[in-house]
Parts: sequence; C-alpha cells; structure tokens
Amino acid sequence: MKEIFGTYGHEIIFLHVISAIIWVGGMIAIRLAVHPNLQLIEDNKLRLGKTLDIMGRFFNIVIPFIILIIITATIMAVGVDFGANKFIVHIKEAIWTIMTINFIYMYIKRRRAKKLFNLGDLKGAKDSVAIIPNTLLPLNIFLGVIALWLGVTLRGF
Repeated sequence: MKEIFGTYGHEIIFLHVISAIIWVGGMIAIRLAVHPNLQLIEDNKLRLGKTLDIMGRFFNIVIPFIILIIITATIMAVGVDFGANKFIVHIKEAIWTIMTINFIYMYIKRRRAKKLFNLGDLKGAKDSVAIIPNTLLPLNIFLGVIALWLGVTLRGF
C-alpha cells in the first residue's frame, strides 16, 4: 500500500476529502435546509413520502463515497508514517467506523419505514424514521465535523 500511496497520494487524499465533504455536507444540507422545508408540507402522507424518498436518494448517493472513505483511509493509514500523530489517525478511524455503523442503522430504519409506508402504515413508518433527523443524523454531522477537523490537523495546516 505504501507504493500505491507513493504513486497516487494526491489522488487518494483528494478522493478521501471530497468523499467526506459530500457525506458530511450532504447530511448538513438535508438536516438544516431540506428537513425544515419538508415540515411545511401540511399533508402528513405527502410529507412522509417525500421525506422517505429524499432520504433514500441521499443514502444511495453517499454509499459509494462512504466506501471510498474506507478504502482511501486504509491506504493512507498503511501508506503514510504519521509518527506521533498515529493516535489522531486511530481516533479518525473510530469516528468514521461509528458514523458508518450509524449510517447502516439509518439505512435499515428508512428501509423499514418505506415498507410500512407502502403498506399504508403511516404511523409505523413515521415512528421508524423519527429518530433519524432528531438524533442519528445530528450525531453523524457532529462526528463528521470532528473527523474533518482532525484530518486538517493531520495535514499540518
């Protein structure tokens, strides 16, 4: 992996950073811009349906970027000697792991809610996804911002 990073270091760092920006930035946009505007829709069924559709599209968009983060992080962790900063690398690894597990949980909750919605169980669907915008998404945003900060710290800026 050291050879890969030695040859493609610039590209690997770029893919890592852009993937993190798309994932974290997308979550911020969904939570702070899209979600509040969805709440303005008075029809409960329409609001819930749009919410589930938007979440589904967003989740499908970020999956490849999450995979890229994992791949590029692995290449960097093995291919770069971070010396005394290895502790920061391990913290970042833990943060991205927690975020990925949280994402998988959100994905499952949304998928279950979509099935309930399609069966006409609006209350069950709403109950299934209520935790996402109020707890799970803000948690991932918070962790993602910390991981981005630590990434900048590792670069020495």
